[in-house]
Amino acid sequence: MKQKFNWIWCFVLLFTALSLQAADLKEGDLAPTFKIKDQKGQEFDLQDRKVKAQWTVLYFYPAAETPGCTKQACAFRDGIEKIRKLNADVIGISINSVEDQAGFAKHHNLNFTLLADEDATVTKLYGSKMPILKMSKRWTFILDPQLKIRAINRDVDPVKDATQVAEKIESLQKSPVN
Repeated sequence: MKQKFNWIWCFVLLFTALSLQAADLKEGDLAPTFKIKDQKGQEFDLQDRKVKAQWTVLYFYPAAETPGCTKQACAFRDGIEKIRKLNADVIGISINSVEDQAGFAKHHNLNFTLLADEDATVTKLYGSKMPILKMSKRWTFILDPQLKIRAINRDVDPVKDATQVAEKIESLQKSPVN
């Protein structure tokens, strides 16, 4: 009985350690920069966003072509003009391949960049990797033109995310930088 208890305790500790190993990013932090391939196979460098002096929406999602992720992507597609009028652009990230991201973008006529984080490097960097599973949690980060994290949503409603993001960016742009 004692040995069984020890194994359970070890599993709990391991699960907790895996959950805590990722970065604990918060509002006000500089966003970790990275370079990975987009759905066209071209290199995307987050650092280039500073040159464009635009706001950036980084949204992490579990997997292309799943119901919630499709609803979220289509909501961003349909709301992209309002977001772009706020000098912002949307970047979707999942642990899918370049080919999967390309197919997802084509199938749903997505009009923004999707990034293929096949080895989960960026997902881990932002702390959104699910423990054990090769999937990201559904999290959204809003970065200002200097790549400072201005908002993090860790409780994303896939249908409302695009609308909430546009409202949040508009609010942030009206308020002074902390």
